[in-house]
Amino acid sequence: MIALTACEPPRADHPVIGAKNFTEQVVLGELLAQEIEAKSNLKVERRFYLAGSYICHQALVSGRIDAYVEYTGTALTAILKQPVDRNPQGVLDTVRSLYASRYGVTVAAPLGFENTFAMVIRGEDSRQLHLTMLSHAAPYTPKWQLGVGYEFQQRPDGLPGLSQAYGLKFAAPPRTMDLGLLYRALNAHQVDMIAGNSTDGPIQAFGLTALQDDRHYFPPYQAVPLVRQAALQRWPQMQQALDVLAGKITAEDMRTMNEAIDGQHRDPGDVVRQFRAKRGL
Repeated sequence: MIALTACEPPRADHPVIGAKNFTEQVVLGELLAQEIEAKSNLKVERRFYLAGSYICHQALVSGRIDAYVEYTGTALTAILKQPVDRNPQGVLDTVRSLYASRYGVTVAAPLGFENTFAMVIRGEDSRQLHLTMLSHAAPYTPKWQLGVGYEFQQRPDGLPGLSQAYGLKFAAPPRTMDLGLLYRALNAHQVDMIAGNSTDGPIQAFGLTALQDDRHYFPPYQAVPLVRQAALQRWPQMQQALDVLAGKITAEDMRTMNEAIDGQHRDPGDVVRQFRAKRGL
């Protein structure tokens, strides 16, 4: 028991909420933090911009953070190393069971929206070539440059499997960059297709086209809070906040909040406060 306790990092007497290093994650982390603070007298520490899924997972299981929002398909394939499953409830059930048994982590009720990967091209290319589906884009990819985030290139539900499913062959190896730079590179014609996210604000703001995954390659990616069971026991008020948020956010809500921050350069805390007020949270 002494050895186990020694592994635990020193902890302040308040919950710590984490987030990955892109806009939507900061919004979701802020949403969890604000809701917990509103439903309790707890002060919540925010530990955002924690790189990708693997870093957040390590922070969670080591007790350095108490909760963050993950996506079910990412949890299933990238973290839990399970085969791809395209049934949303089946994925949620598997993820719930394995997080509880392996890590002592509770998978809370889905927040209400899905954020799947989206292969995005410029609107003018979509119109000129009459492209709406990914399978129809495959013949053009030998002349195109692809841009991806670091995780997408390696993940089991990422580029290798997608390329195989659709027969995608690009002019050169993909250009890898931070997620925030992908849209800039696409608009600047430095790349011709990017692996973005379906709830990214710039898709709508810049009139881009997210190609339909017509072969249903990607698994479901419901947004779900992951919370250490030890934290829920220590601060039961956290559960009340999670219950309130269940099913409250649509994909359109998420796109609007993302664009308010990325496009209008508003403060994430203010954007979340406005959303919560509008929803009566």
